[in-house]
Parts: sequence; structure tokens; C-alpha cells
Amino acid sequence: MPIEQLTILAPGLIGGSVARSARARGAAGRIVIWARRLETRRAVAEAKLGDATAETPEEAVQGADFVVIAAPVDAIVPLTRQIAPHLKPGAIVTDVGSVKAEITREGHAALAGKGAHFVGAHPMAGSEKTGWEYGNSGLFTGRTCFVTPGKQTDKKALKAVAGFWSGLGANVVTVDPEAHDRIVAHISHLPQVVASALCAFLSTRDPGWRDFGGAGLRDTTRIAASDPYLWRTILEQNRTEVLKALGGLRAELEGFESALQRCDWPAVTKHLERGSIYRRGLH
Repeated sequence: MPIEQLTILAPGLIGGSVARSARARGAAGRIVIWARRLETRRAVAEAKLGDATAETPEEAVQGADFVVIAAPVDAIVPLTRQIAPHLKPGAIVTDVGSVKAEITREGHAALAGKGAHFVGAHPMAGSEKTGWEYGNSGLFTGRTCFVTPGKQTDKKALKAVAGFWSGLGANVVTVDPEAHDRIVAHISHLPQVVASALCAFLSTRDPGWRDFGGAGLRDTTRIAASDPYLWRTILEQNRTEVLKALGGLRAELEGFESALQRCDWPAVTKHLERGSIYRRGLH
């Protein structure tokens, strides 16, 4: 059954795509949107991204059955606390943050005793672009969406959140928040750090070299163009797991460097082969 009122708070690329996808798929009867900046609220209203645009988060969640908080990770819990007294009984709150342990724990605590439910989620979709205007209705189609219940998560709310993301075309995977953070530290956060570090290193070399780069450089470093502040907040919240992932990568690089120094070409080839096999397995 479609949601009677879907409220989206702080839409960027993901929130804008949620609104467009929910509209295209008939997932909600009414969509209400709140954005922090006045100019964004005006632009969202003019573009008719939703059926109504609210001036405050409290106003936006009035009567909402389902709330998606699409803010940066450091704003998700504060927003949850802010709207908690204004949610109707039975309302479900989810998010799109790429770190889940702290958000899931604090989100649940914020709604405890309020008659509403928090269920963490993280759609593995996006790009280096961040604005709501870049959203599209097909962004989640065929993409993984993690749903991360805690020990106290309401089972009906969990089912509703999984069904919501599935209804937007995502492939839902349910894992505990700590496992999620360990996984994404390796497959999402580490690639971002590597791309950013590579570009930061290249920026210390002759600027003219950049003009000679081909598709390999562009493909390898595309995500380095992402919002630095957004990624700083993600790395702050998943620092421990990212450091573990960096340690593993460092060991791999040291092994590769050692083989290259020794002119151990069979060992160099094995490193390259393992990388090639993994890459070919990506869909």
C-alpha cells in the first residue's frame, strides 16, 4: 500500500531522487519536503518536487506516516531529536546516511517512548554531484540498499522500511549497523580516500601533466570531486573501520612495492592478477 504522507528532510541528490522515484512509482499519496536554506525551499517548490514545501522540520512531519532524513550524517540524529515530539504515533523515520552504528543507536534513542520508530538505511547510490536537482527517479533501480536494524528495532517498522526501498527499485540487504560500517569502510569509504589522496598527491606535481591524462585517470579519480565537507563527516563517524581498511591497503601496497623493488616480476604479476580478477567480478 502506498504511504499516505511521505516527508523528506534536507534533500540533496538522494533525497531528490527519493521524491522523484516515489512519485514515479506511486509510493506515496502526498510528498512534503523541507530544506534548510530558504532559496532551496523556493526552488524545490517551483520545481514541484513534492506536493508541499514546509518552512520547518516540525511542520514538515505533521501527519507524516514515513519520514526520510536525507541530511549529511552529522545532522541526522539532531534532526531526529528535533522532530521527535511532533511525530504522530506509529510514524516511521529512516535515513540515507552512509555510516550506521551511531546513527541507528542514537536515532532509536531519540524516538524511544514517543510511539514512533527509527530504522536506519543506506542506499548505495549517488555520484560526485550533491544537489537535489541532480536526482532522478531511476537512481535506486538495481542498487543495493542496506537496512540496519538494531536489537530494539520494531519488526513491523523494519518490514515497512525494507518494503519502501524495495518499492523504489533497490535490492534490500539487511545487516546489523556494525557490519554495515565495516563493509562500507572497504567498498565505499576506502575508494573515496584513495581517489582523494591520489589527486592530492598529483596536485603537488607539474599542473600541466593533468592535461595529458586519459580515461584511466578520469575513471580512477572521478569520486575525488565529491564534497570534501560531506566526506569529512562520514570519515569522522566511521574513523575506526576506515583506519582498519587503510591498514590493509597499506600492507597490500607495501607488498607490491617490495616485489617491484626486488624485480620479482612473478610476484608483481600476482598482485596485478588478483586486482584484475576482482575488478572483472564487479557488476
